[in-house]
Amino acid sequence: MKKDLSNIKKAKYLLNKNHCVAIPTETVYGLAANAYSSKATLRIFKLKKRPKTNPLIVHYSKMQDLERDCEINNNFKKLYSKFCPGPLTFVLKLKRKSKISRNVTNGKRTLAVRFPKNLITKNLLSSLDYPLAAPSANIYTQLSPISKRDVKEEFGKKIKFILDGGSSEIGLESTIISLVNNPKILRLGSIDVKKISKILKKKIKYSKSKKISVPGQSKFHYSPGIPIRLNASNRFLDEALILIKKRKNFDRDYFYLTKNQNLKEAGRKLYKTLRRIKNLKYKKIAIEKIPNIGIGQTINDRLKRASKR
Repeated sequence: MKKDLSNIKKAKYLLNKNHCVAIPTETVYGLAANAYSSKATLRIFKLKKRPKTNPLIVHYSKMQDLERDCEINNNFKKLYSKFCPGPLTFVLKLKRKSKISRNVTNGKRTLAVRFPKNLITKNLLSSLDYPLAAPSANIYTQLSPISKRDVKEEFGKKIKFILDGGSSEIGLESTIISLVNNPKILRLGSIDVKKISKILKKKIKYSKSKKISVPGQSKFHYSPGIPIRLNASNRFLDEALILIKKRKNFDRDYFYLTKNQNLKEAGRKLYKTLRRIKNLKYKKIAIEKIPNIGIGQTINDRLKRASKR
């Protein structure tokens, strides 16, 4: 506990100096900076090599902090009370007097916001006078990190500090829902769309927009940097094969996300497994068919984007 407090103090000091700090969340690790500072948020884009046209998600400690920057509506209150803190990101109207840097929104009048569940990051946010812009702590289009080690692999010594919170509990990025006008899902995550529809008492659809308005909508994304072949039943000679159901025969080129089709476990291990295969110097990856239900839809979304060339 003392170590956590010391690390939070160090992270706060660096953030106050407009530096970027990697932070743990239950989804993936984020590359965080003061969301009110143009200097700090510009560093995020430079470090990640991210297009400035791709907006950032801003992390808050509690609803009262968010009210300084965004317009709150009833749909938000319903979902907030059910899922927050947690892996749900909301797109809301930005107030005209908000201090959020234009770098964060690409000049738009909307903002993507989230309330992370990770206790260390919650404590950090509570100690700050500003929210944190924090996209995933990776180089643009590459695999999201789920541990301190992953972040180090991405950036080396280019970032000042990594706030260690162990491995991410979920391992996949948050669900994103726009609550501007009619609610719609903009990115699939670990929260089932049906559960959101049930809370709002209306059918919510997943909008596959070609225009990038929030993170994670790029056609090519979440890539380990080597070709991926989807819906494979067997491997070719130069491939690693990722499986979700145990096979009778052993093969050193088999990598299991789960051995009993547990899709939650598969989601948690997806990026870790892809990164491991890449580091083992395989040239290609084949992946067994993932059932397109529940979080399986999110896994398939990430794999589809990762396999685009």
